[in-house]
Amino acid sequence: MKKQVNNIGVLTSGGDSPGMNAAIRAVVRTGLYHGLGVFGVMRGYAGMIEDDIIEMTGRSVANIIQRGGTILKTARSKEFMEHEGRQKAYYNLKKRGIDGLVIIGGDGSFKGAQKFSNEFDIPCIGLPGTIDKDIAGTDSTIGFDTAVNTAVQAIDKIRDTMDAHDRLFIVEVMGRDAGYIALHSGIATGAENIVIPETKTDIEELLSSLSEKEKRKKLVNLVVIAEGGEFGDATKLAGIIKDRIPTADTRICILGHIQRGGSPSCEDRLIASHMGYYAVESLLIGRNNVMVGVINNKIHYTPLDKAVKEKQKIGQEWMKIVKILAS
Repeated sequence: MKKQVNNIGVLTSGGDSPGMNAAIRAVVRTGLYHGLGVFGVMRGYAGMIEDDIIEMTGRSVANIIQRGGTILKTARSKEFMEHEGRQKAYYNLKKRGIDGLVIIGGDGSFKGAQKFSNEFDIPCIGLPGTIDKDIAGTDSTIGFDTAVNTAVQAIDKIRDTMDAHDRLFIVEVMGRDAGYIALHSGIATGAENIVIPETKTDIEELLSSLSEKEKRKKLVNLVVIAEGGEFGDATKLAGIIKDRIPTADTRICILGHIQRGGSPSCEDRLIASHMGYYAVESLLIGRNNVMVGVINNKIHYTPLDKAVKEKQKIGQEWMKIVKILAS
C-alpha cells in the first residue's frame, strides 16, 4: 500500500458524543500499525490554532474505548472561522510534518475541515460524531445510539411516576435542529405525541388529541419534544396545554446533557472503531476530503462538501406510525 501521508492529526470538535474515544483509539492504533506518526489535537480547532498538539502512542489510547466524552477535549473556535486563524493552524501542523487530518464531529466541524483543506491542501477525513444523527451519508452517527437509549431509560422511569399520579408529562430531549432523538425515543416509549423541528405540528390537533384522551379517562399521557420544536421548548408547550386544558395534571422534565454523557453502547463502539479504521485507510490510499459513514452495514464515503449541504431526512410515514400506535 502506497502511503500518501506520513503524519496524521486527529481531533474532536463541536458537541461531544459517546463513542468519540473509541474513534480516537481506532485512528491512533491504525495509524501506528501503518507506521505513521499520529498526533492528537486538543480542544478541536482551537488547539490547532494555539499549538496544543501532542504525539500519540498506543498507550495514549489504552483503556478509553468504554469512556464517554473525549480525551482530546472539544471546543468551538470562532478564530478558525477567519483565514488568519486557519493560517496559524496550518503553520502548527506543518512544523510537525502533519499532512493529513481526521476530524470527529458534526456538520459545523466538517465545514471547517472542507474550507481548511481547500485553502491549504491538507487532506481531511470526517467521522460523524454527533448525538443528533442529522448528517446525510450514514445510517447512524457516533453517539446517537447511546444518547437515544439514555433518553428511553429516563422516559421509562418517568412513565412509572406518570402512571402513579395520572399525569401528563412533557419530556424535552436534545435536538435543536434535528428530531431523531425525540422520534426514536418517543416511539420506543409509547409517546402519545412527538414534536420535532422537521415536521409542522398542528397544535389544535395535539390539544384535541389530549382533550379526547382526558374525556375517556386516559389521564396518563406523554409528549416528547425536541428542544428545537416549532413551539419552542417544553416549558412553552406546557404553558399552551395548561391554558387550554387546565384540568390536566401537567409536568415537565428536561433531560438535557445526560444524553451526551455515559459509557458508549456496543453499537457506538463498533461503528466508531469501524469508521476510525477506514478514515486512516482512506488517507493512505488518497481517498481524501470525504466523510466515512455506514449504510446498510457497509462503509460508505460521502464527499465533505456534500455531507455539509445535506441533512438526514425524517420520512412522514414515521409521524403516521406515531399517531396510529398512540391511539
